[in-house]
Amino acid sequence: MSKQHLLAVIGAGPAGIYATRKLAEAGHRVVLLNRDIKPGGLAEYGIFVDKEKMKTGLRKQFKRILADPKVFYLGHVTVGQNQTLTLTDLQEIGLSAIVVTAGAQGTKKLGIPGEESVGVYHAKDVVYHFNSLPPFSEQKFETGRRVAIIGMGNVMVDVANWLLNHQKIDQVVVVARRGPIEKAYDDSEFEVIEPYLDNGQMKTEIERIRPQLTAVGQNVDEIIGKFVKQGEPAEGRRLQFRYLCSPAKVIANDKGGVAALEVEENEMVLQDGKTVAKGTGKHSRIEVDCVIYAIGDQVDASLGLPFSRGAFITNPENLPGDPNPAAYQPYDPEAKKVLDAIYVAGWSRNASVGLVGVAKQDAERGMKVVNHYLTTKEGFTSGEMEAKIEAILDKLQKKGAAVVMKDDVEILEGAEQEEARRRKTWDFKFTNDEKMLEVIRTRKAAR
Repeated sequence: MSKQHLLAVIGAGPAGIYATRKLAEAGHRVVLLNRDIKPGGLAEYGIFVDKEKMKTGLRKQFKRILADPKVFYLGHVTVGQNQTLTLTDLQEIGLSAIVVTAGAQGTKKLGIPGEESVGVYHAKDVVYHFNSLPPFSEQKFETGRRVAIIGMGNVMVDVANWLLNHQKIDQVVVVARRGPIEKAYDDSEFEVIEPYLDNGQMKTEIERIRPQLTAVGQNVDEIIGKFVKQGEPAEGRRLQFRYLCSPAKVIANDKGGVAALEVEENEMVLQDGKTVAKGTGKHSRIEVDCVIYAIGDQVDASLGLPFSRGAFITNPENLPGDPNPAAYQPYDPEAKKVLDAIYVAGWSRNASVGLVGVAKQDAERGMKVVNHYLTTKEGFTSGEMEAKIEAILDKLQKKGAAVVMKDDVEILEGAEQEEARRRKTWDFKFTNDEKMLEVIRTRKAAR
């Protein structure tokens, strides 16, 4: 019985690439399908632009993994309902299994009035923009001079970094449902925007909510000591915080842009030992030109898996094994059955949780489940696998897809590195797919 299998992995971000490595290490062949032309996902397009050491290190790792001859990379291929490829297409070809590691490509909204105004954006789109991911790279963001960012995690820090250090706007106001202690950003990450902190406003803001903080047992003087520093904001650009506030309405101006953000003031209560924000019914207004949601992401429901509340539905059973295999199995609640030979991992399984290291760990644990499943199934001969790969390529050709393969990525990266050296910078990216494809075609023709 042949034990070599052929799988499709959908998504070539950290989870997809590390999953591919584990499958290839087990001796299997992998067709790695990626929406973007270049592999890397959030490691390429989600880490802040100036983190050279981190990005360079990850690129080297990914390049080594993709160099494995058992890995067949197909970039610029979108998988989903009414897309270039569908899950049904892949199932009909008869692969051993399909692994979905497409990240969390959906965006959350708050459902408040006015959020369709020009100047209301999702943080992920902004991050993609300043990291040069098409088509976001060429999208225009109407930020104005004053921006409210909803949420206070590390993504907020990256967006504020771009706004204050690169766009050099006048004011960023971070709007948070709870208080300073409940921040989700890392202090080490915050250092890059700390010079702009409006310490006077921070002290005043903490004093404003002193009664609410005290009511849940927090030491306000210690909080002031931790969060209020010395000095004025650098270069007149201000980073301010509004705590215990939940967005209630985006107020539009007469041109359809943002004039202000209306917030409901909260109080904090303790539930099961945790602080929870509770609305008071009292509203106030923050004058801004732009609102950016940094409130996490959700999976893309159009992929075609059972979906609910921002996530793909997984098997609710507690099955034997470590990890629990059910956690990686998509589940149809109407039919009350697991989707056979399909698995999810990384942010496709648990959206917006952790960074590259967490995605790697989850992918590796998930592939332990997949590899065990494959031991129970008949594999394919080399000829059968080649025929199935050709069947995928044939479907893509019939759809007119401009597919990018491993050699093409190397050509493109070589061109970008040449341009970076010419510009005397460590990194350069072409900002639209058409230009990337043109570069690949031109250089291949010149060989």
